[in-house]
This record gives sequence, structure tokens and C-alpha cells, in this order.
Amino acid sequence: MTNAAQPISRFPIPDFASLPDDIRQAIEKVAEKSGFVPNVFLALAHRPAEFRAFFAYHDALMDSDEGLSKAEREMIVVATSGINQCQYCVVAHGAILRIRAKNPLIADQVAINWRKADLTARQRAMLTYAEKVTLNAQQIGDGDHQALREAGFSADEIWDIGAIAAFFGMSNRLVNAGDIPPNQEFYMLGRA
Repeated sequence: MTNAAQPISRFPIPDFASLPDDIRQAIEKVAEKSGFVPNVFLALAHRPAEFRAFFAYHDALMDSDEGLSKAEREMIVVATSGINQCQYCVVAHGAILRIRAKNPLIADQVAINWRKADLTARQRAMLTYAEKVTLNAQQIGDGDHQALREAGFSADEIWDIGAIAAFFGMSNRLVNAGDIPPNQEFYMLGRA
């Protein structure tokens, strides 16, 4: 549920009943699991082909059980979304991070300044790289990958760190351009 005075997006929100079956079913599945429909699903539904592509890549990156933990994946999202000043993704993925890390403090720490957060050396190496992908990907070199290997990351995990940071760079920009607000429900998830 969003603030009734604030629209879900600057762009059209389609009538739910008129959505293609696969998109309607995807949204219903998320609503059943979370108890509400995240605004980003409704906002992206007005472009069905893009909705499908966006969530297919999102799910491939974020739902993998190989390599990075799901909490590490969310940590990358929260850190990069904080850098990109994306309120929606910080709030929504911050809630998921709190739940997956079983830590009610971590999301706020990572979003505001991950360098001062209570993190392991491995997590710091991961977020250093994610930040560089976010701000200065053109400067990434052998030293960056060597630092990650020394922190214990495999080549596939290094790819995932970069891919998640890059994907959410795009997501952050879409959400900011659409002025999509976070659902109120996200704010308290994983805090108690």
C-alpha cells in the first residue's frame, strides 16, 4: 500500500485484469508471498516485454543458490542503491537484506555508509568492487579482481558482484525516473 496522495509511477499503471496472464500470475505470486504487491511490479507492468526481461534477469541474479549467499546479493543491492540514491531499492531490498541476514541493523548501515557498517573483510572487498562497478567501471583492472580472489571469491562470484551492481544501476535509474515510491510495508519488515 502506498500513500494515497502519491501515485505509484509517473507512467501509466495498467488495469490489473487487462495484464497478460503470465504477468498477472507473477504479480499474484509475489503478493501471496509478501502480503502486498510491490509498486515496482505494477509500474513495470505497462511494458510487458520489458517486465518479462527485467524480472527474468533479476531472478537469475538474485535467486541463485550458487556462489554468493542471498544476503550478500541483497547487500550489494542496498549498497549500490544507496550510492545511486534510489529510495525504493534501498527500502525494499533493505527489508529483504534484514530478513536474509537476520540482522535488523545491517541494511541501514550499508545504505548510509557501508564502510562504517559491521561487515567482514570479505563483505568489504565485495562492496568495494560493487561500488567501483557503480561509479567507475571503466577503471576496473587486474588489481580489483586480484583483491577479490584474495578475499576468497571465485570468478563466477566476481561476475555476480559486477552483474548485480550493474543491473541495479539500471533498476535504480528506472525507479528514479519513474518516481516510484517504496511500499509502506517494506519499512518495518525484518526489524523486530
